[in-house]
Amino acid sequence: MSESKPALFTPYQVFMIAVLSFIQFTVILDFMVLSPLGAILLPKLNISTTQFGFVVSAYAFSAGITGLLAAGFADRFDRKRFLLFFYAGFLLGTVLCGIATTYHFLLFARIITGVFGGVIGSVGFAIMTDLFKPEVRGRVMGYMQMAFAASQILGLPIGLFLANKFGWHAPFWMIAILGLFVGILIMKKMEPVASHLEIQNDMSPFQHLWSTLSKRFYQRAFISTVLLATGGFMLMPFGSAFSINNLGITLDQLPMVYLITGVCSILTGPFIGKMTDKIGRFKIFLIGTILAIILVGVYTNLIGPIHLWVLIAINVFLFVGISARMISSSTLISSIPSPRDRGAFMSINSSIQQISGGVASFIAGLIVIQSTDGKLSRYPLLGLVVIASMIIALILIYWLDNYLKNKPQGV
Repeated sequence: MSESKPALFTPYQVFMIAVLSFIQFTVILDFMVLSPLGAILLPKLNISTTQFGFVVSAYAFSAGITGLLAAGFADRFDRKRFLLFFYAGFLLGTVLCGIATTYHFLLFARIITGVFGGVIGSVGFAIMTDLFKPEVRGRVMGYMQMAFAASQILGLPIGLFLANKFGWHAPFWMIAILGLFVGILIMKKMEPVASHLEIQNDMSPFQHLWSTLSKRFYQRAFISTVLLATGGFMLMPFGSAFSINNLGITLDQLPMVYLITGVCSILTGPFIGKMTDKIGRFKIFLIGTILAIILVGVYTNLIGPIHLWVLIAINVFLFVGISARMISSSTLISSIPSPRDRGAFMSINSSIQQISGGVASFIAGLIVIQSTDGKLSRYPLLGLVVIASMIIALILIYWLDNYLKNKPQGV
């Protein structure tokens, strides 16, 4: 009789994957829920597409700045305490969004949410990298990517339903209540993550930040992150408005688009993660990029009215491509920093991602114009910009993957 294979993950590691994924779910949903709410907020608050771009960008810019400020301190504390502090602040900002009644108050609330929320992702990835070996990180990233999909399959449809039924504030209250429960769970069940404290040196937080920023290999990863952030942040803010005003999809049909896309993303995420570990990070990134480029080109050049199921099919394949890019690139980037720099590196990388995304959202708001009949114009131009960023990112990830494979030990 052959012996059974040992479990890939311990029970506690399974618990941590679930907790980190749920945290990502609430943080991602908080950002993503603005996209489908755009069709409601534009007329409700009487704002332009440029102003809406500011609302989206406010989160990204504040998150980016805070991430840089926190980077020097990220490796000096137990990561559990660090995570709880910023998660509490994130929930406070979400509550402020839930009581906002004007454009300027909402803008302020998004800044507060970003100040705290922007650091959470980097802490989560640092914890993940501390707890899991490189050989299984693709699988872990695949499961964590399910949080991205779950924010669509559960969060966005429910959020849209609540917004249509009770007003646009309701989704933010939903996120705050869910987040409170997961915060309590972290406090009670999560173990301290402090092994990195044993290998810290006597550098000041500023010196640690500068030391991390000045390493050439790290800089190559940061440049790649700039390009990786561009595509999603450019397309997401105006996706719902484009679907409704240009393609003829109704507000009641929109949750179905996100629901089915989310189901398919959840089903494919773990498989993509497994393939990333099995056949290589760059190969999966290449496949995802080719698929995404084709679908972005098709999607941004659609002319309505369009059948609901055609739009759903396009969205499904587009998000499979995006998932492949996210999982493979995140797995690669997690292998770059040394343990003593991990928290600082992840914070800086997250900051660059947020700031780049903020710039991308702002530029998208300048490119896209809403006419008096509600339709968005110059969307094909936006698609070309996104495709160009994907091609350049592909070149940079190839360079980074090769460098990581061939770099001398200890560098």
